Amino acid sequence: MKSVSKFRYSQRKINLNKQPIIIAIDGTSASGKSTNSKLIAQQLGYVYVDTGAMYRTLAWHCLQKRIDVHDVKAVAAVCRKWKTELKCVAGDFRSVRLLVDGYYPEKEVRTAETSAAVPHVAAGPKVRDWMKKAQRSCIEFGDLVMEGRDIGTNVFPETDFKFYLDAHLAERSARRAAEGVDEDLAKRDQRDSQRAAAPLMIALGAVIINNSGETPQQTTAKIIAEVKRRMAARG
Repeated sequence: MKSVSKFRYSQRKINLNKQPIIIAIDGTSASGKSTNSKLIAQQLGYVYVDTGAMYRTLAWHCLQKRIDVHDVKAVAAVCRKWKTELKCVAGDFRSVRLLVDGYYPEKEVRTAETSAAVPHVAAGPKVRDWMKKAQRSCIEFGDLVMEGRDIGTNVFPETDFKFYLDAHLAERSARRAAEGVDEDLAKRDQRDSQRAAAPLMIALGAVIINNSGETPQQTTAKIIAEVKRRMAARG
């Protein structure tokens, strides 16, 4: 198959008569997007896509190549040149990975240095355009649970299954601290919501869930119940 936008795709045939279901999970930092998305993917048998990891991979790659992450044009140029591949891997659930030169930097993208670079590389309009194409192409792997900050507003605005997760700032900060991460979430929220390209906002038609005081299992149960209700309504 001919590559598109520098992606390499598998040769798996897609059933064009069946439109893949996209469950969009957006929300603020430490609102439980990753944990709940993984649980949902596992329980429904869908493919999990962590869009944040894609931006982290780009940030890591820029650092490796000594690209100034504050230079919007330089970062955009990287997106035009780097050799990437989307790969679906199996485990407790299936998930999509963005490989660079055949390598997935699983641990490297979680370092403090990479984390600090992510907001800068993610702010560029050209970068977000590139990521949107990559993320939309994930439908070749089937039904998806995709988490991020602009899935329901920018990547898959047409999906009927949009959710926006949030929690009280104090609780979100405590969650981050429990992970050993010191981050000013209020500042991060403000930066994400005010950026020019695909800002963090609640998608039209999204179900808003404030999961303060809830377990991930409780939040996941709410989301799955709503997904099944909407699927039944669609017939």
